[in-house]
Amino acid sequence: MAVKLFEGKDHAAAYLQYRVAPDELISRIMSFMETRTNHFKLAVDVGCGSGQGTILLAPHFAKVVGTDISKAQLEMAQVNSNPPNVSYRHCPAEELPFASGEVDLVTAMTAAHWFDRQKFLLEADRVLRPGGCLALLSYTMDMELEFGDVSDTLNDICKEFYAALLPFRDPYIGSSSRQIYLNMLESCSYQDKEWNECFRVKNTLPLSSYIGMVQTFSSFEKLRKKDPAEAERLSDDIRNKLLSAMKASSPETEVTVVVKYFYWLASKP
Repeated sequence: MAVKLFEGKDHAAAYLQYRVAPDELISRIMSFMETRTNHFKLAVDVGCGSGQGTILLAPHFAKVVGTDISKAQLEMAQVNSNPPNVSYRHCPAEELPFASGEVDLVTAMTAAHWFDRQKFLLEADRVLRPGGCLALLSYTMDMELEFGDVSDTLNDICKEFYAALLPFRDPYIGSSSRQIYLNMLESCSYQDKEWNECFRVKNTLPLSSYIGMVQTFSSFEKLRKKDPAEAERLSDDIRNKLLSAMKASSPETEVTVVVKYFYWLASKP
């Protein structure tokens, strides 16, 4: 899946912190697997984008392959500093270039909602070996801010931001990507599976990076294409309201950004 990054190195780095699983989620995936298998030969990260999540799997598997339908994203992944056991392949999520029963872990980090979901689940089942695991994760768009004693005020302003973008969400995603993942879990035929909701991850970032993160949402991109001036006005208005509430003058003032992940894990019988 192609993802437009921020303009500017700092914003890109901030965005990539949330585009992928944090280390804590990778640890949870591995703990789930370790109680069910001793096979850690091959992990496949589907919809890998620029590979930021793919490389987090490298210490745990003999070989890790990131796949994506976007050649541009894979070019970005390949110019990064990758561990020697990490490689990338260009393919759709629904047509993985692996033999049946070859893969120990199939994961998709904040990407599965864009797939043909039923075809992807069938393809993941095909390539997974018995005892292999499927791990899908994402996060809700309603990120929260913490700053002194004005956190509630800031989050009321953030809700204005999200509400303004809601009409521009892609119909394929609908109003809640969380429901998409719940539906995919229900569609998964494996008996050994678990749902985990609202795993909160906090990071301290400049306020400008939070604004830049929201600007990467597909809904903001759709607004920007339809009405660039309105998109800029909305961003500026939200930024100024947040700064006013914080009694700060610089958008580089740091705030705590809270991202709420959800994920599910399943083991093939």
